[in-house]
Parts: sequence; structure tokens; C-alpha cells
Amino acid sequence: MTIAHDDIRLDADAPTMQTMTMAAALNLALADAIREDPAVVVFGEDVGALGGVFRITDGLTERFGEDRCFDTPLAESGIVGTAVGMAMNGLRPVVEMQFDAFALPAFEQIVSHVAKLGNRTRGATRMPIVIRVPFGGGIGGVEHHCDSSEAYYAHTPGLTVVAPSTPQDAYSMLRAAIASPDPVIFLEPKKLYWSKGEVDTTQVTHLGTARIAREGTDVTVLAYAAMVPVALEAAEIAASEGRSVQVIDVRSLSPFDDQLVTAAVRATGRAVVVAEAPGYVSVAGEIQARVFERCFEYLEAPVRRVTGFDTPFAPPKLEHFYLPDADRVLDAIDSLHWDDDAEAGAVR
Repeated sequence: MTIAHDDIRLDADAPTMQTMTMAAALNLALADAIREDPAVVVFGEDVGALGGVFRITDGLTERFGEDRCFDTPLAESGIVGTAVGMAMNGLRPVVEMQFDAFALPAFEQIVSHVAKLGNRTRGATRMPIVIRVPFGGGIGGVEHHCDSSEAYYAHTPGLTVVAPSTPQDAYSMLRAAIASPDPVIFLEPKKLYWSKGEVDTTQVTHLGTARIAREGTDVTVLAYAAMVPVALEAAEIAASEGRSVQVIDVRSLSPFDDQLVTAAVRATGRAVVVAEAPGYVSVAGEIQARVFERCFEYLEAPVRRVTGFDTPFAPPKLEHFYLPDADRVLDAIDSLHWDDDAEAGAVR
């Protein structure tokens, strides 16, 4: 995939509203951040001349030079360790982990230093680092290329963890992440890199907030990243069957927007959580628990989860069996005690 530069804004005088893919929106966010702030540097494996495996950094080295966007050795721990040193000396590094599971060699650096240095120094040393992680399935990748590792990061105090589902959020949330004085794990759903939507470069999105992706009155479906389109597809089918489904794009896994989610579930009295990661000890399980704790007296039925299976990610030709789809979401909705005689069934 190559990003066409004549399809995206290249200077401050270009239109602020454009239609583009999520990949192009991320590219534009990086370009704008580099252009506006001399402290921003982008680096990682093959992000320079190649433009990254998914071409998210396409053209940045050519436009801004090798001191602003450059390649690194194949050493993820070294990449993040270098980012820590840069952040301690006034830079704002944005690093790319080539694939989700490839970030695991850097995990010790992330949890022991990136997440903790601010607290360890009582705020004297901040870590304005963005770690971009292409994650999730849906592209027919092989082992180590389609992991859903969000629970590891969301469990770690000191890290902000976000996962956009639209080109607009990809742009505005990445800009917010780069501007943050503290570290952000920016999870990019690979399946949605080629999805298109309008992007308003003047729109501001605050990290830590969810959004209402679709209004509804009967049941609330909570999803994030690549599962938001799945939830919206299920909601459209449900509407044809006479059920009004509200879809909430959680988008911020840590911190979590309890206020919006609680209000949404209390309004409908029913909830389904959708995520493609395995369900055991998961972000989906945490969301389910928070909803139970805050909405128990408002619930008409148990909160259901639709997740990936508790197995390693499936081979490419079998991943469609593993990933949640609209039918599984609809099955979960149907199980929510719509009449007194209905029995809730397991959906995972």
C-alpha cells in the first residue's frame, strides 16, 4: 500500500476537511506533528525509505529528512530504550512497533521505565512517548502478526492506551497522543487501515473519552477498534428486526470513560461487550465488570461478552472463525431476556 500524497494535506493552507483512509489519516497526523513541533521524531523498523510495512510513514523521510524520521536496527527493546533517553532530553519520540507481537521484546522497557519514570521521579521526568502498535487480525497474517495485546498495556499503571476505529479518530487521537506529556500506547487496528472516512484536522479529541457511534434505546453494544464496524453492522441488522441498538466506541481503554458508558447502559438497561482479544482476563472482562458495578440496579439482563476464543490466534484461512462477527453479536443481543421465558445462552 502506498499513500497518495496528492490525496492528503501537505501544508497549512490546504482544506481542513478531507476524505481519506485511516492509513492516510495517521500519515497526515505524523506529518503535521513533525512540521509543527521540532521536538517530534519518528523512528522504527523500516519506517524511513520504505515508509513502514503498512506505509503509515510513507514520504516522511523524504519531506522532513532523516533526522526527523529514520530507520532503526531490528531491536525493539533498543528502540524503546532510545525513546526513553530522547524523552528525558526534551524530545517527543513516536516509535513504531512493526507488528503487535513484535513489541513484546520491548515490554520490559515499556512497563519498567516508560510507564514508571514519571512516578519514580515525582513528576520531575516526564515521558512524552507515543508507541504505535499495529494490532489485531483481519488481514490474513501469520503467527506473531495478528495479536491483540491490549490487556497487557491497559493493566499497567502509567500508560494511556487508546485504539481508534475511524480515520477521524486516527488523526485527532494521534495528534493528542503526541501532544501528551505522558506515554501513550497507540493501538492501530490493521484491518481498518484501508477504511475511509472524513477527517477534519481542526477537530479535537480528548484522550480518555468514549464516543457514541450510533444512537439506540433497547441495548448498548460496547466495542473498540476493528469491532466497532462489526457492532454497527449488527445494529443495522437488528434495526431491520425491530430492535434499536446503541453502539459506543470505547476507543480509550485506559483511562476508561466510565461516565459516558454508565449513562449509556443505564439508559437502555442491556449491554453487550465486543472485543476480538481472548475473553479470559481481558479488557472486555474489565468493561463488563465496570458496567455491572455501576449499572446493576438498571440492568434488565446480565451483561454479555462476545470475544475471540481463548486460544492462540487462528491461521489465516481460519481467522474468520475466530474473529467475532455480526451474527455472534446478534446472538448475544438475542440472549438478553427479551421476554420472561427466554434463557440466556453462552455466546463466547
